[in-house]
Amino acid sequence: MYGGESDPLPINIPFNVLLKKLKEGRFLSTLFNLKVDGHDDVRVICRAVERDIVKDLPTHVDFMRLHRNTRINIFIHVEFINEETAPGIKKGGVLVVTRPDVELSVIAGDIPEKIVVDLAGRNVGDVIHISDVTLPDGVKPTIERNFIIASISAPSGLRGADEETDETPETEVIGESEE
Repeated sequence: MYGGESDPLPINIPFNVLLKKLKEGRFLSTLFNLKVDGHDDVRVICRAVERDIVKDLPTHVDFMRLHRNTRINIFIHVEFINEETAPGIKKGGVLVVTRPDVELSVIAGDIPEKIVVDLAGRNVGDVIHISDVTLPDGVKPTIERNFIIASISAPSGLRGADEETDETPETEVIGESEE
């Protein structure tokens, strides 16, 4: 455990407790209240988990001390809703997720569980940018540009048919002689 005004503190966490928390999910984006014998309770967030190369079991965890009003950068999961009602997907379009997690600057006490993107009314060819998403108060992206989160693209069969029709006129024009 490191950070804050205190020196780094080595701690031991029961392996089964750690493994259970890791399997629950959102371990890297959850604010924990850590109680260490002989020290004051402190709020921490996990910043890194090292795993055994062969067994893929946790061997080391880094926790960073935080105050409730500290601003941190953290990856938040993106959830897509109304996929079944989106006209583009009903027509056979495919949702292509570019960023399943988005790095956001948040206040430690108000970390959102997820960011929700509504696909209702989206058609083939529509692109969803970060500016299209309503973020909770006090939350902002760490990247200044308006980056893409997802898009609805035509199925590969339709794309292939379009490409073939586009190539045919070009071949005819190139093959003509101007004598």
